[in-house]
Amino acid sequence: MSKTLLSLLFLTMAASGFAQPTPEPVIRQIMADQAAAWNHGNIDDFMKGYWNDDSLVFVGQAGLTYGYSQTLANYKKHYDSPEKMGKLFFTLLSVKELSPEYYFVVGKWLIKRKDGDIGGIYSLLFRKIKGRWQIVVDHTS
Repeated sequence: MSKTLLSLLFLTMAASGFAQPTPEPVIRQIMADQAAAWNHGNIDDFMKGYWNDDSLVFVGQAGLTYGYSQTLANYKKHYDSPEKMGKLFFTLLSVKELSPEYYFVVGKWLIKRKDGDIGGIYSLLFRKIKGRWQIVVDHTS
């Protein structure tokens, strides 16, 4: 009986050691880090949540933007002062697993600023690339 109990205990411990935690807290932390970077006026750090690749896709009011560099340039062009940047707030509405490699996130964004608040809805496609969760598609309206 004790061998059976010991074997069962060993199997339970081994199985729990191989269990993968859900990436949702990691994705939520990426979003929180982005808001914090934005609120400190640091667009470069804000962009750390994005895939640094020419295949990054950003869909916004101006249409499609391809690539990390162009997305970064657009952010810096449109938010070139602390007054324009204001304070960013994200409200995550849905974080859904599509596969072990992809997550789909939907939420609201709000920038509070003296000259008037702006905001809208976003949908993000996160992909696990080389062990890191990164935004590969951002549709913000």
